Amino acid sequence: MLKTRAGNRGRHRTGAEPVPGRPPDDMPTDYLPGYEQARAIDPEMASRYVAHTLIGDPLAEAAVDDLAAVDRAEAARFMDLGMRGESRALKAAPASLREFFGDAERQPEWLDHEAFAPGIRAFHRNSYIILMAFVTGVLIEGFTTNISRSFMLTGRVRDKGVRRLGQNNRHMTEIFFPGGLDRQGDGWKLSVRIRIVHARLRRLLNDSQEWDAKAWGTPISSAHLGFAIAAFSARLLKHTKTLGASYTEEERKSFMDVWRYSGYLMGIPETILFRDMQEALQLYDIGVMCEPEPSIDSIAMAHCLINSAPLIAGTENPSARRELARYVYRVSTGLIGKRSAESLGYPKVPVFGAVGWFRFQARLGAVLDGVIPGRRARSSFNRFGYLLAGSTYDVGGIDYRLPDHVYAERTDW
Repeated sequence: MLKTRAGNRGRHRTGAEPVPGRPPDDMPTDYLPGYEQARAIDPEMASRYVAHTLIGDPLAEAAVDDLAAVDRAEAARFMDLGMRGESRALKAAPASLREFFGDAERQPEWLDHEAFAPGIRAFHRNSYIILMAFVTGVLIEGFTTNISRSFMLTGRVRDKGVRRLGQNNRHMTEIFFPGGLDRQGDGWKLSVRIRIVHARLRRLLNDSQEWDAKAWGTPISSAHLGFAIAAFSARLLKHTKTLGASYTEEERKSFMDVWRYSGYLMGIPETILFRDMQEALQLYDIGVMCEPEPSIDSIAMAHCLINSAPLIAGTENPSARRELARYVYRVSTGLIGKRSAESLGYPKVPVFGAVGWFRFQARLGAVLDGVIPGRRARSSFNRFGYLLAGSTYDVGGIDYRLPDHVYAERTDW
């Protein structure tokens, strides 16, 4: 296959390189107990993980600092121009923003757009199962880390859970759309937008008196983003298989490739960005060991996401919403395990049969698609409609305005 090659990104993406096998001297205190446990399993990965709890995204942060001095409407216009690749029109923009987009457009030597096709086909074939596993499994697991503190402090899930869940679905749908990760694709633009929004929130949180850097490290750190992308890819494959999805080896690798490039566009340093499924699973396991026990923020995030799921599904009747949320809790417990569910304060629900019944329905549907004329086409259409219905699409297109206050409810949109 034809591969697109370009120079690797420089060290400016990470700001500081972690020392292999040695934790940073100023390791956040929340990670001290877990690091000792993780070091006994994989000292190199454990040291790399905790080192990245202190690393943000200097290049993106410089750009948002300069944009903060510009009128918000003008800053949004610069962002729109940059996203559309109109570099000549960006001459009046801050130099740091031009450098940011130049960095985003540099393609890693491992990038192979043609290799995304099998993963994209597998995503759309299993999309309903993937969305269920995403909500009930990997999003919950991702927010068991200290990244939940960032999102709870800003209120971006606490107050806007349905919209946030829809945005996550939209991003995943777009990166798995054919051509979505091409330079002009919405998957590319949304991934880069996530990077710049994270940088802005990182600055706002660092300036907030509520952020305890000594205990928690850098807000929305590279460690947490590397952990999240490993969960969104490798753990998602694991959970969807449990729920009845099927993949070939080529599809699994391709699925991982799509998420890896999206993570790269989101600004995750290659020193903490997985290379393959095995490394992603190891990163996830070591990250779980290094992270402290789920905080009250993690617990609140988990319940907010699960109770937002029925609204995303279009269920408005209160009693029906409660019943669907109860079912989501059952499936989630089956995926993340009873111990994790208890640590997140899940209600005591009967777990037996929930995952098995979902898996049976998924596999029965796949069999029927193969034997009933026209059913496969109708199923594909329905699955795509479900993807769109569960995703957030703004009438005016992608919004490139950046938050101007640490609290979501006080941001002037």
